[in-house]
Amino acid sequence: MKSAVETLSPTRVKLTVEVPFEELKPNLDKAYQQIAKQINVPGFRRGKVPPMVIDRQVGRGAVLEQAINDTLPQKYVEALEANELTPLAQPEIEGLEIADDEGFGFTAEVDVKPTITVPDYTGITASVDDVEVTDSDVDEQVDALRERFATLTDVERPAADGDFVVLDLKATQDGEVVEGAEVTGMSYQVGRGGMIEGLDEALVGLTPGEDKIFDSELVGGDLLGEQVQVAVSISQVQEQELPEYDDEFAQLASEFDTVEELTADVRERLGRGKRLEQAAAARDAVLEALLEQVEIPLPESIVTDELNSRRQSIEQQLAMAGITMEKYLEDESQTVEEFEADLDRRVRDAVAAQFLLDEIAKKEEFGIDQAELSQHLVRRAQQSGQDPQQFANHMFEHNHIPDLVQEILRGKALQTIVDAAVVTDASGNAVELKNLRPDGTIGDPEAEAAEAAEAEADVEEADAEGDAESDDDAAKDA
Repeated sequence: MKSAVETLSPTRVKLTVEVPFEELKPNLDKAYQQIAKQINVPGFRRGKVPPMVIDRQVGRGAVLEQAINDTLPQKYVEALEANELTPLAQPEIEGLEIADDEGFGFTAEVDVKPTITVPDYTGITASVDDVEVTDSDVDEQVDALRERFATLTDVERPAADGDFVVLDLKATQDGEVVEGAEVTGMSYQVGRGGMIEGLDEALVGLTPGEDKIFDSELVGGDLLGEQVQVAVSISQVQEQELPEYDDEFAQLASEFDTVEELTADVRERLGRGKRLEQAAAARDAVLEALLEQVEIPLPESIVTDELNSRRQSIEQQLAMAGITMEKYLEDESQTVEEFEADLDRRVRDAVAAQFLLDEIAKKEEFGIDQAELSQHLVRRAQQSGQDPQQFANHMFEHNHIPDLVQEILRGKALQTIVDAAVVTDASGNAVELKNLRPDGTIGDPEAEAAEAAEAEADVEEADAEGDAESDDDAAKDA
């Protein structure tokens, strides 16, 4: 086989491949054998029909087509490997030329990983904000804790912001009740939001037994974005009473005896969270500083696919929260154009970062072992709220393990960059980044090693189950 590469752009190439007849012949013979088992020819047993008879009955062209369909993918991969190309998408196959008894040729255009000259990543400097836990931060957490132990008392007055009401609600369109948009006897806190646009405004000032009708726009379901008429009434208004923040409350809501101890614990937990946020900001700052030192051409097809994926994810999250895109942009003080420009920038930075980290991982010749994969599986399962064994089974069944491996390698590359960087806060203090994870959190190696050991058996079991299923399928096929 002969192949040649023509560079169409820094991220797209055109492969020209010529396959001689001797490399096509094994699949040509296989095609004859398969077709011989599928046709009935008088005078010949099924499967024993000679090639010359098949040529007369079926046509030589059909046999060649089947043989080429089996050969082309293999030769395409061989051409990629021979020219050290990493494809990023499915190729566009064109110019298929068949010369009977001489072989065939084709061209393939495909997006490929760009060639990157990795800059020196030792001693990168970056700065992040100070870690600061304010009294208002503590008060906010304490109030949230008090709300968990709050009581509700019926009051004889119109509903106000912050009150709880028991409501009945029904949305109609053209006089017909919208499916899934009718509730009865539901408890709802006025001002909480996230249900239906205009509801909070309608509830304020409403008294038990009174109803109100208003127009709104649906943010989910089959009628997403369509106008509906909403009728709401309330049967109760309840005022929330928070417990006193004293030693008695501290003993009720925590393991502490005094309110001073509880407050100190809240402040400490907030500090840990702020330090994790600072570590994530440091990671991003270091990576951004490195990206500024290198030009990375990006395949537009990859950028477009990622843009569409992220946009769809944002829209789904907003729909689940009961917020329209228009409301979201209003809250963020953004225009549609500003939102799209910001999303485009973030996607391009993310794609460029992946290419750069892949190149660094390759340069450093990183590898992974089973314990690291198990640990990563456990963490990913926890992040998605799934059982580790079920998550591992899903990853194996859907062949997502290579993606997880790539995530781990990129994490190692990022850790290498961060370890070599000098990061300070606004006050000039060095920022602790030891054991920084790719997601910006700081891990506990000993605890994670224990988690990995516990999960490794589950992962191996999932792998074994997959192998057993494959063996069963093979036995059935046999």
